[in-house]
Amino acid sequence: MKAAQGIKNAPAWQQKYREIMLLGKTLPVLADVLKIDSALVPGCESKVWLFVEFDLTENTLVVIGDSDTRIVKGLLALILALYNGLTPEQVLEINAYQEFEKLGLISHLSPSRGNGIKAMVETIQTMAKQKIS
Repeated sequence: MKAAQGIKNAPAWQQKYREIMLLGKTLPVLADVLKIDSALVPGCESKVWLFVEFDLTENTLVVIGDSDTRIVKGLLALILALYNGLTPEQVLEINAYQEFEKLGLISHLSPSRGNGIKAMVETIQTMAKQKIS
């Protein structure tokens, strides 16, 4: 995952944390009109708005989102980099937990942040499953 290269190469947690927040700054700002309750991801302590659409011409998922906290916005950017542009079948093959573990992030995240990541991934995977059915 190209977006995570700086995080993977950072030798200490503080540098990884900084890289995550910098990655969050790369996400486009979600218009306030899209920050609606129905787009909130349940199970996240921070507010996370997530939209999962399906590009029929490319048979791929298009995922956009935003968060009200910088660190979660960075974690969301990692998740979007993992899943955007994949077919529904490919989405279901991705183990996000394993990818975060490879980056050395899981042991440093609070349980609530870990639950938030799980909730975001489940939202994306649920949409992928619906497209396969």
